[in-house]
Amino acid sequence: MRRPRAIKTRKAVAKRFKVTAKGKVLRPRAGKRHLQAGKSPKRRRSLGTAQVVGPTDAHRVLGNLPYSH
Repeated sequence: MRRPRAIKTRKAVAKRFKVTAKGKVLRPRAGKRHLQAGKSPKRRRSLGTAQVVGPTDAHRVLGNLPYSH
């Protein structure tokens, strides 16, 4: 008899998103890799903070992270 197959975590999603204790999904902001000289210091600081993902996309992300919630 075959063993039941485990649900696999999508590793690309696991590297990009973080799930909080209350189940919200956080994502890093885009635009921090290069071309920083043209951006104001305030804008560069805000790019370092995480952003909460919207409910529609959060549902998709959590579907790819079966053991996170």
